[in-house]
Amino acid sequence: MLPTFLSSKKHWLLFALVALVVLSGSLFDPQAGKISFNDQVKPILNTKCITCHGGVKQKGGFSLMTRADALKPTDSGHPAIVPGHPEKSDFIARLTTDDPEERMPYDHPPLPKNEIIIFRNWIQEGANWGTHWAYIPVKKITPPRLNMGFLGLFPAKNKNWIRNDIDRFILDKINSAGLSPSPQADKTALLRRVSMDLIGMPAPELLAQAFLKNKDPKAYEALVDSLLENTRFGERWAAMWLDLARYSDSKGYERDYARSIWPYRDWLIRAFNQDMPYDRFITEQIAGDLLPHPTDAQYIATGFHRNTPTNDEGGTDNEEFRVDAVLDRVNTTWEALMGTTFGCIQCHGHPYDPIKHDEYYKFMAFFDNTRDEDTYDEYPVLKIFTGKDSIAFEDLKKWLAKTTTPQRADEVITFVKTGQPSINSIQTDQLVEAALYDTKWLALRNHGSARLAQVNLTEKSQLIVRLQTNKTHGVWTIHLDSKTGPVLTRIKVNTTEGKWSTLPFDFTPVKGVHDLFFTYENATEKDPFVPCLQFDWFCFTQPFPGKGQAGYTEQLAQFWTLTRQNAPSTMIMMENPNDRLRVSHVFERGNWRVKAQAVQPATPQALTPFPKNAPKNRRGLAQWLTDTQNPLTARTMVNRLWEQLYGQGLVETLEDFGTQGIAPTHPELLDWLAWRYMHDYHWSTKKLLRELVLSATYQQSAKISPEGEAKDPYNRLYARSPRVRLSAEQIRDQALAVSGLMFPKMYGPSVMPFQPDGIWSNPWSDEAWQVSDPNEQHRRAIYTFWKRSAPYPSAMTFDAAAREVCTVRRVRTNTPLQALVMMNDPVYFEAAQHLAQRMARQGGKSP
Repeated sequence: MLPTFLSSKKHWLLFALVALVVLSGSLFDPQAGKISFNDQVKPILNTKCITCHGGVKQKGGFSLMTRADALKPTDSGHPAIVPGHPEKSDFIARLTTDDPEERMPYDHPPLPKNEIIIFRNWIQEGANWGTHWAYIPVKKITPPRLNMGFLGLFPAKNKNWIRNDIDRFILDKINSAGLSPSPQADKTALLRRVSMDLIGMPAPELLAQAFLKNKDPKAYEALVDSLLENTRFGERWAAMWLDLARYSDSKGYERDYARSIWPYRDWLIRAFNQDMPYDRFITEQIAGDLLPHPTDAQYIATGFHRNTPTNDEGGTDNEEFRVDAVLDRVNTTWEALMGTTFGCIQCHGHPYDPIKHDEYYKFMAFFDNTRDEDTYDEYPVLKIFTGKDSIAFEDLKKWLAKTTTPQRADEVITFVKTGQPSINSIQTDQLVEAALYDTKWLALRNHGSARLAQVNLTEKSQLIVRLQTNKTHGVWTIHLDSKTGPVLTRIKVNTTEGKWSTLPFDFTPVKGVHDLFFTYENATEKDPFVPCLQFDWFCFTQPFPGKGQAGYTEQLAQFWTLTRQNAPSTMIMMENPNDRLRVSHVFERGNWRVKAQAVQPATPQALTPFPKNAPKNRRGLAQWLTDTQNPLTARTMVNRLWEQLYGQGLVETLEDFGTQGIAPTHPELLDWLAWRYMHDYHWSTKKLLRELVLSATYQQSAKISPEGEAKDPYNRLYARSPRVRLSAEQIRDQALAVSGLMFPKMYGPSVMPFQPDGIWSNPWSDEAWQVSDPNEQHRRAIYTFWKRSAPYPSAMTFDAAAREVCTVRRVRTNTPLQALVMMNDPVYFEAAQHLAQRMARQGGKSP
């Protein structure tokens, strides 16, 4: 039926005139045929030209990385591209010549004529450049109207299928391809699908039965809301994040000893369950220690970047592995949070994207001043007080708040909890009759000496030191500026029975920054080769405050008890104090030993500017990452969530949003979701997931039609639900859940379910896999102990990540080993037995 306003000839004539004006406006628009750099030019450059004329290779002095580079004079002395004049541009001449030695691309087939025409027209129009889509800030997008027919006056095909605006974007592409969306999946399929996606395991029995029996049209919506509030939600999504954080319960490298990092894993679970806004989620992981009065949870969140391996093998260079950890943090930040491959810029400018070599090291400078070094005890760590210690610690905080300045109180509390700021003994040099014992601690022999460089002693009058010795009658002397310089203090050191002891020593204050020279003498020691005195760390500070105040003696005793307490701890990030800041340099060709110019913290110019008034440290970096103008952060997370639900991202290359990555299948949808994530949902991950799973797109049947298989075999248009393999964690969790073996305990140290003997056969470690008690070993997969050099084997068989480095997406495989694990692994064999017993009890009799 025609619209009523077209019911007369007069209205038809008027309408035709309007249509002619509208159409003629586009037909005769002078911009209508303009070449698009991003859509037409850049793809050809990337596939045919950039390998020889990019950020690394610039043959003939010609680079196509930026417009400024492309218009520079080449080795010939004049530019290859002359804007507005293709006839004067060697770029075109080299593409069209018949001389095989001159024609480009060299030693490859000539470009097709249509591509040469594109280049010619582009130069004629001024050789204008464009910004890659991923580097343009997210803009608000209007969902498609989905009308069709003459001037879009009639409803589109399948428009009644739409449940929310996501479906408008999807249906627009489906209709354009001449396909139709699939019908909704049945309730049992939806129940299983959304349960595995949102909580990573089958829905609780009562919830599942309630949904299956509920005939209310909003039953599915109620199911989704219940799953989002289920505490298992946090475990499922934390498992995804652990790959990005290269989470492991061990240090890595040769010895690969166990480490205590599980509180970070628990922080992740709680953060997802609480629906912590994603901007805060990132901020606390990048810079939780730099927030005002950081809580224990905010310190623990920084475990995201303390998951880097530590090499405590004797003879290694500690600075080399500290630098390696910093570089890993740089690369992980870009890959995990911004979907960008960044590691290659360590050695040279980016081959394909406009990011320069020195910008890598400017970005590295944000992380270069963290306190951690390649130490055996993995300092800094956060002590986690419990029981009486927790009460004593709170009492100490209250007393300090009443008796000293807020700044001094914070310093004391920080030292009690973290032992910082201290100077690790591996920082010493100029060793004489001394050594960095096993490259872990400073050890002095009799008559030995060592230097600790550039120590600020202003307003300091106490040295707190962690040392050990089994010698008596030793004298440790600290000299200023040389081995024979003025004596700062002379300390008699008696035996600690070979155990580490934390001891205070007062000294007369001096001003300024000094090199400190340590010497050791022991008149009773005759063996010149035996280490007599070992140091772990030094802290130059002020005495405990509040002397003379009520309760001083008791609180001083509490201070030393808590400081020396061997409480449980976990690795955290902390910043160097202002008097021990490092100077960051560009590394020539990525070699950390060959330092070029010094650099200050900064972000690449290709992206949004650094926020005004933001500090040039990790906290300021977190502000830049979560700025709504940052073009990558929201897009990357939205794409990752989409991939978790559909098996592939809107941008298939989750790790690479750059010009060499695969373009988004639905760019407008990606930006619409990213805008909504930031502005409408205020970074709420649960709200975004809710919208995704309530869409008609998500609820489709997975049945493949012949037409859909022919036109869209890889389901890029989402005209059906994808068939996605379960993750390694989900396979285990499903088996435990349906068999009734699942032990519901959450949080706490990692556990050790059954694995074959010999997996941990490491000649450099005496650690062994100790199978946990029956309940603990049946906990969810996320709690399984993860050793970098020997990951849990059945999980690896099902494509889990080894987590030696950040893993943005797992590779899905289909191998016979997977079938063998399901049939023979005692974990699954036991689950199968219990499932059979459960079926016998609850399944009823077969006909």
